[in-house]
Amino acid sequence: MSVELLTLVLFGAVLLVFALGIPVSFGLGAVSMAIATFSWGPQAYKVIPTTALNSVTSFILLAIPLFLFMGQMLVRSGLGEAMFQAAYVLAGRLRGGLALGVIGVCSLIGAMVGIIGAGIMTAGSVALPPMLARGYDRRLALGVVMAAGSLGILIPPSVPMIIFGAATSTSIGKLFAAALLPALLLVLFFAIYVVTLCWLKPGAGPAIEFRPTRRDKALAARDGGVAFLLILAVLGTILGGLATPTEAGALGAVGATLVAVLYGRFNLGVLRSASIEAGQLASVVAWIVLGAAVFSNFHLLMGAGRLLNRFSADSGLPPIAIILMMQLSMILLGMIIDEMIIVIVCAPLYTPIAVALGYDPIWFGILMIINMSIAVQTPPYGFALFYLKAVAPPDVSMADIYRSVAPFVALKVLLLLIVMLFPPIATWLPSMLFD
Repeated sequence: MSVELLTLVLFGAVLLVFALGIPVSFGLGAVSMAIATFSWGPQAYKVIPTTALNSVTSFILLAIPLFLFMGQMLVRSGLGEAMFQAAYVLAGRLRGGLALGVIGVCSLIGAMVGIIGAGIMTAGSVALPPMLARGYDRRLALGVVMAAGSLGILIPPSVPMIIFGAATSTSIGKLFAAALLPALLLVLFFAIYVVTLCWLKPGAGPAIEFRPTRRDKALAARDGGVAFLLILAVLGTILGGLATPTEAGALGAVGATLVAVLYGRFNLGVLRSASIEAGQLASVVAWIVLGAAVFSNFHLLMGAGRLLNRFSADSGLPPIAIILMMQLSMILLGMIIDEMIIVIVCAPLYTPIAVALGYDPIWFGILMIINMSIAVQTPPYGFALFYLKAVAPPDVSMADIYRSVAPFVALKVLLLLIVMLFPPIATWLPSMLFD
């Protein structure tokens, strides 16, 4: 079977098993091994032990359960709710202030937990009802919560970023540093959009008549200080060269536990539930990593890498056009496939080609992560949409959520193009810190 036909059969079979509702990891592994057995015979199963050993025992991947535990402890500590209350105190009197507060708080939550679920679930349950109750435009309120809540993919410590680094042997610290300026740009884009919309349409984000007391201001300062210290413990130690991402994850887990103690939420029940939830999420990630690694390794062994290299060499297209085609392919995949699967499958295929074309793998990794932040909120599969639906008021329909996403997806696409055309946005900071 030619590699071209094999690729079509592989992806067609994967889409079929997804449509049948088979779990992602098992579907990828089963499709890969079924076609591998047909192509190579029983010896194809020798791929599984080595792939399993190499894919889920990496020291780098140990950071994932630590960051997941940190996120679960923060959700249960009440810090997320306290941060939104602080945003209400500090920004509620501005036109569109609550929406700006959601963007700022979700940025901090993303910088502490590395996944999108915590930001969207917390913002959707705590900040969305007050915005809707105070007359905010429904599309603006829903879009801000979903877009800002998904910042955890781009803001370090990002779990997909860790997976990219493990899959391509790229420095996690450099990836984290490279993501900071694009993340700040995206937060700025969101804020400019909210301010502009509320200036053109004052009714979209009305100001709130609220005069905070000294106690309110003191609590807001306390909550902001706690969040800053935890971010410093996680990111500052990595960027300063004091700790590896795994060691920083351990610091973050301890810090989140201390936060739970500070807010009077810590007990054995909280510790047990946070540990179980983090363990379950980490197990899901591990199975996805294994299934996608089997799929990716089989595809590579059948010659997918040579096919892509031959295409890039023979196409006659300029290098940036090939990079753009890669980004378009991942955007299309993101509409129907989980973002972690795309990273595991596409990173080993696309990154060597980008490097062969003369591009920095750190820059290409940031492009892929921005792309994945688009994927999680792009219909029909983007699961950020379903996270928000789960916590939104009952009268919010999926149609409302779909309509709210368009301007924020457009801003993320704009960021993708800017970083693609101006690579120093992603490469300057890591070169300053690490080279």
